Amino acid sequence: MKIAVEGCMHGDLDNVYATLLHIQEVEKIKIDLLICCGDFQAVRNEKDLESLNVKPKYRSMNSFWKYYSGEKAAPFPTIFIGGNHEASNYLWELYYGGWAAPQIYFLGFAGVVKFGNVRIGGLSGIYNANHYYSGHYEKLPYNEADIRSIYHVREYDTHKLMQVEEPIDIFLSHDWPRGITDCGNLKDLLRRKPFFEEEIRKGTLGSPAAAELMAKLKPSYWFSAHLHCKFPALVQHGDDGPATKFLALDKCLPGRNFLEILEIESEPGPYELHYDEEWLAITRKFDPVFPRTRLCANFSDVKLDIENCRQFVRNKLQVRGYKPFEFVRTAQCHNPSQYIANDFPSGHYRNPQTEALLQFLELRCCLDTPPESSELSQSSGSYLSKGSVDYANEDIPVDDVDDDVDDD
Repeated sequence: MKIAVEGCMHGDLDNVYATLLHIQEVEKIKIDLLICCGDFQAVRNEKDLESLNVKPKYRSMNSFWKYYSGEKAAPFPTIFIGGNHEASNYLWELYYGGWAAPQIYFLGFAGVVKFGNVRIGGLSGIYNANHYYSGHYEKLPYNEADIRSIYHVREYDTHKLMQVEEPIDIFLSHDWPRGITDCGNLKDLLRRKPFFEEEIRKGTLGSPAAAELMAKLKPSYWFSAHLHCKFPALVQHGDDGPATKFLALDKCLPGRNFLEILEIESEPGPYELHYDEEWLAITRKFDPVFPRTRLCANFSDVKLDIENCRQFVRNKLQVRGYKPFEFVRTAQCHNPSQYIANDFPSGHYRNPQTEALLQFLELRCCLDTPPESSELSQSSGSYLSKGSVDYANEDIPVDDVDDDVDDD
């Protein structure tokens, strides 16, 4: 199976797809799948731009809307995770994963799927200690702080991924696992990115959550983006353990290393994207403690047995089949000849894909209905024991913005 891996998309699907089609023609190969490591920017219309955390000069429709509307079709199956520059209102609709457009699949805030017999997992967003132990408390319409926090990785999503026991072939994270620079050519990296040196010296470059996941999951491949440079590394898990081949890639710009094509051992094609049985069982097990407040999840309240969840999911999938629920448009498509942002409904759209999946798993739908304030006062104070966030005086760190100094 030939898999193309791309760093930060920044909404430039046209150029990435055109590059891959050119490579196919020149090298006489067939690319089976495109993977994107975040900052995908699935912007459907002008209203989505309001939830996109970018500087005003970068706030543009780009080209995803063409694939959402059906004006263009993705030439390759595409799987992506979220980064820190996303249309967060749309990705929240697909929190559990789903088709963002025909042939273009979002892995969710955390997720695992199968493409053929290749198992692909991912964690969306970037790490920020101020919000890691928070729940998913943001609600539309987002204020300025919410737009900067909704894409921060949460312990709840990391904890779910930590329950995965079956082997992962490929894992995706937007920011790099912390400590990964020790496993590659650090001297060359600092020659190209000298301003990384202080963070590396302090041990603060990258995500500790991603590092924890890499140590637990030990995938064959791990791909990242975010820091806008190419960086390969090899992580050896113990003296006799497996190794993880790590690769970070740049963003889509001329002359930048934003694409890599790999050949992965797999069964013969054609290939289809399927739900992963173990992941759906984990989703069912932990959904009852899905935190929709600022409080972290209380995992001691989890009562469902994973084996019972696994059998439940297996029985359901054997009846329905393993393909994800079909793509459904939930917002008006962009019309480049007419600016009508004020005519778009405000707030959150309930996505039929998400509702169908939750109904299939016999779970509640709470993405747009966070608990009332009265529930917060009744919650256990022990929920806060892991974190030390002062919510009355939250500082938004400036390092969320990943603009390169050489972009201009």
